Amino acid sequence: MRMGGGAKPYSDVWKLCQPCWKRINFVPLVVVAMFCSASYLLGIWQHIGGATVLTAISCDRKATDASFVVGGAPTLDFAAHHAADESDAAIPAAREFTACDAKYSEYTPCEDRDRSLRFDRDRLIYRERHCPEKGELLKCLVPAPAGYRNPFPWPASRDAAWFANVPHNELTVEKAVQNWIRVDRDKFLFPGGGTMFPDGADAYIDDIDRLIPLRDGSIRTAIDTGCGVASWGAYLLSRNILTMSFAPRDSHEAQVQFALERGVPAMIGVLASNRLPYPSRAFDMAHCSRCLIPWHLYDGQYLIEVDRVLRPGGYWILSGPPINWKRQWKGWKRTEADLSAEQSAIEAVARSLCWKKLREKGDIAVWQKPTNHIHCKASRKVIKSPQFCHGQNPDAAWYTKMETCIAPLPDVTGIRETAGGELKKWPERLTAVPPRIASGSPDGVTPETFRQDTELWKKRLGYYRTVINQLGQKGRYRNLLDMNAKFGGFAAALIDDPVWVMNVVPTAANTNTLGVIYERGLIGTYQDWCEAMSTYPRTYDLLHADWVFSLYKGRCEMEDILLEMDRILRPEGTVIVRDDVDVLIKIKSVTDGMRWDSEIADHEDGPHQREKLLVVVKTYWTAPDQNQEQPNGSA
Repeated sequence: MRMGGGAKPYSDVWKLCQPCWKRINFVPLVVVAMFCSASYLLGIWQHIGGATVLTAISCDRKATDASFVVGGAPTLDFAAHHAADESDAAIPAAREFTACDAKYSEYTPCEDRDRSLRFDRDRLIYRERHCPEKGELLKCLVPAPAGYRNPFPWPASRDAAWFANVPHNELTVEKAVQNWIRVDRDKFLFPGGGTMFPDGADAYIDDIDRLIPLRDGSIRTAIDTGCGVASWGAYLLSRNILTMSFAPRDSHEAQVQFALERGVPAMIGVLASNRLPYPSRAFDMAHCSRCLIPWHLYDGQYLIEVDRVLRPGGYWILSGPPINWKRQWKGWKRTEADLSAEQSAIEAVARSLCWKKLREKGDIAVWQKPTNHIHCKASRKVIKSPQFCHGQNPDAAWYTKMETCIAPLPDVTGIRETAGGELKKWPERLTAVPPRIASGSPDGVTPETFRQDTELWKKRLGYYRTVINQLGQKGRYRNLLDMNAKFGGFAAALIDDPVWVMNVVPTAANTNTLGVIYERGLIGTYQDWCEAMSTYPRTYDLLHADWVFSLYKGRCEMEDILLEMDRILRPEGTVIVRDDVDVLIKIKSVTDGMRWDSEIADHEDGPHQREKLLVVVKTYWTAPDQNQEQPNGSA
């Protein structure tokens, strides 16, 4: 066959082109094509959800959940792809941190009993935070006591804890008749009783519910002063009320430690000379059940501090001495005149704060803070003390001294208006724009910024669940700590999980957002991460550190923050660190000597982001068993 138009036959064309094809080398083309195809397929796989693998941990104990697995991709080494800045190029070789002596198994650095004796006992100042100097810091790993076991999962933990985890008998003896706590072989049991509620916390809370509304969502956050083992807060959780319980570090009773072991929010704290580490207008309800705080002394400073942290319209509940003294005075071993004078003094302080006494029924009395200060400011012409504070930040509460002046509420235009803005009822208030943001405080934060942050943390939590399989295991975690919480978005994203989150706003942060967190119906505290936290060792199951190390760069040593994290993290607990990859590489160089197993994982938006995750699990190990105290008190 011939082609039209005088064209050469196909065979002739092929003969002409043969020399050209022979001169072409196809090997490079094939290699490039294969490389591009492989890269394309890898990118698709990573986009779908590939992440770093953290291999299972071998633990020298019987446990069904001892392994920690990060979701199913090959291990990636990001250090090879992201060079550190030249100024920070020298990354020290990992050094091994040794275990502290077993006597430090319950070490609380800023509430150390020996150090506290150097300070004034007046007003319990010696029980406030007094942190060690830099040269006094322990550079070792605080051990768990011999025989330590993972706590019971919630809600079983509310009612039981392992004796080996908190080996103290004192409360079982001292509070034996009050139904606080008892020993059952290798366990502590918490029947839910208390000094003022021998019939149980639930029955006591029902009594309160008859006086103020606990079920309609208007009360979400509470504070319990002198909390004991926090049974009041533990049983309020079933009513969707989240309680910050606190009590001082005991010389022997470890009440706060028991609360945390039960999976109930709690901190070491005391009303002494400093403000509590919470913002103004934080709590919907405050409570004292025979907490032995002298409310009427020191010009009423303790009630003035409660007034500062109560939101407008919030409630203060007092049960125990001196309430109902006419019937109870003989059992309290105090005179009628003494108790009557104390109650009169408390009533006078409450009136001076413009609180209204709502009810007194049986052993319980309830007061309510005004919703604004229009009438209260007018009353200062008659009531000369306390006056309103001037030029003072009501949210300042980190080593800030109490004063004998009232923290003024934000101005309002009418008597029926709620100062600072009215809060939505729970659960709507979790996602509603907080009044502080709606009013333009903090600076630079808009309602749209808040909404975007809420959606961002939903996305991030979804990614965390693909990276950390244990986040999908119900009961695996209970006590969580967000070390740089911002608006509380991480906690809000977890709201349907059986967990609670302590939201920390670092004192080094540029913006104080802790008030916003409380307006959302969450709880938290201020904290300087150059110091130890006011909590016992092994408090938290999971720590979340979002750019904490970049925030504290140059302020204190990285290893000191990491050692504090190790102190408060449970054996087999998890850490998620978000930061620049160069920072994470340096952190890993330290944690490799801390009995932590860790790997670096991609950012949720893929491998090309400099921000990445360091995912960690703390391995299980304990102090050696050296004549540990047994449940019956024998050595």
